[in-house]
Amino acid sequence: MTILAVVIGCVLFFLLLPTLIVIPMSLSEKDYIEFPTSGLTLKWYRAYFSDPDWMAATWFSLKIALATTATATIMGTMAALAIVRGRLPFSSALQALALGPMIVPHIVLGVALYLVFSPLQLTGNFLGFLIAHTVLATPYVMITVTAALQRFDPALELAALNCGANRLQAFALVVLPNIAPGVAAGAVFAFLASFDEATVAFFISDIGGKSIGRKMFEDIDFNLTPVIAAVSTVLVVISLLLMGAIHLANAQKRG
Repeated sequence: MTILAVVIGCVLFFLLLPTLIVIPMSLSEKDYIEFPTSGLTLKWYRAYFSDPDWMAATWFSLKIALATTATATIMGTMAALAIVRGRLPFSSALQALALGPMIVPHIVLGVALYLVFSPLQLTGNFLGFLIAHTVLATPYVMITVTAALQRFDPALELAALNCGANRLQAFALVVLPNIAPGVAAGAVFAFLASFDEATVAFFISDIGGKSIGRKMFEDIDFNLTPVIAAVSTVLVVISLLLMGAIHLANAQKRG
């Protein structure tokens, strides 16, 4: 068991190492990315937060991510309820179809969405990004809510119905509180899937609406500085904070 634990620890460290290296790279004093760094400074973070283009891309992505979280959480929860509780024909096939955006390469989805969105003038605007990111994020919600529903005892809902509650009341007062950790985890995954998505954004962005992922792609091509590492570190910190919050909430609920 000790050898297995060491092997697993080494694999995890190897997977996390590129992410960990980005943090000191964002503190470099040089005008180019280097590792190990020759000094420490916060000027690249100041450059990021003071640059209007970076801030516009960040706020654009944040608005899309928040809207995507709401729409994907609602749609993913409804889909999970239909698959787990509903008596739908070919439910397994429907579930596989709903998980398609996680399986199909994002570059293929990006090309397909561009071909559909371009004639409809949905490229580079809020609605186009919301539709695309909802398609990408909904499967994450569906997976977590499906798992929560499968662990939930349906007898509790039947008891609420026998006590006079209607279906909506039973869901709101009994089912939803019990599957809330799964719904919350799905919402976090939906937010992260939207906020730092880059591949699809590369195809459906334009000068009118540019996500932070597309902005990072452009700077990597034409203006590679430690600002990229600073932005990457900010994204990592946001992801860790959200996942940590979900973990603490689940721990408190179990406690």
